[in-house]
Amino acid sequence: MNTSMSAVRRLICVSVLGWTCSALAQTTPPPAVNTDPNAAARIVLPEPANPQLPSVFFIGDSTVRNGRDDGQNKGAEGQWGWGNPIKAYFQTDKINVVNRAIGGLSSRTYLTGGHWQRSLALMKPGDFVIMQFGHNDNGPLNDTSRARGTIKGIGEEAEEIDNLLTKLPETVHSYGWYLRKFIAEARAKGVQAIVCSPIPRKNWDANGKINRSKASYGGWAEQVAKQEKADFIDLNENIAAAYDIMGKDEVMKLFPVVTPDEHTHTNLAGAEFNARVVVAGIKTLQYAQLKNYLNDKSVDIKSTAVSQK
Repeated sequence: MNTSMSAVRRLICVSVLGWTCSALAQTTPPPAVNTDPNAAARIVLPEPANPQLPSVFFIGDSTVRNGRDDGQNKGAEGQWGWGNPIKAYFQTDKINVVNRAIGGLSSRTYLTGGHWQRSLALMKPGDFVIMQFGHNDNGPLNDTSRARGTIKGIGEEAEEIDNLLTKLPETVHSYGWYLRKFIAEARAKGVQAIVCSPIPRKNWDANGKINRSKASYGGWAEQVAKQEKADFIDLNENIAAAYDIMGKDEVMKLFPVVTPDEHTHTNLAGAEFNARVVVAGIKTLQYAQLKNYLNDKSVDIKSTAVSQK
């Protein structure tokens, strides 16, 4: 890492850490809660509050919107996605903030479940869509449990399957193919697409640094954005770099205290932290002028060129 880039990442860490995170002291951690939707769940997603205004839509998995987005009745110490607290950084009298991410889904199942089509139907020229997928794309392509995996990489290869879960034939594509589809179909409606790399998991390497996904979904998301000349926010690297500076004890405060240890879903403090990193990235976007809709609460968050490559 060159000196200037390291300094910029340290700057974003300092600006994002300009607030206090806290964790409840617990002697016996409660069991972890799986908030992914099941077949019986009724997923009620928000729509633009004022259709006359422009909207920013979020699509993704549970790290963007977890369960019903209520912390599973555990308050701030439950599981929260960054798509909840980020709303506080926008001028909601000038733009709708519409979080249509769904826990448990991959880029593939967000499409095949009809969620993308329903979200796209709500979009209009002048809107924005921010996408963050990858945490669930690494699963099996075909099984009787979730059948949500995508082909690794960003190529055009495809695999024909008889889906054991849906009992229907399906053509499965690469992770990059699904992102490109979202970008292309959004643009066809005059909507500006912004790609985010997936937030890092709370896993440390042998050197005490947070593991990155540059060689997989984080890097693939960036490659797709470059290919499509779409805006890109490198959440994977920027959050990981901030975690490295914070240290393990402080990072632990951003996740629920449960058994087994939660390494993917943040608590409300962690979601707030990630939201601020997203805001920092929004301030540097090359194409989408989404920063014009940020409010005064965002002023103390420094922009960083690391988010736009």
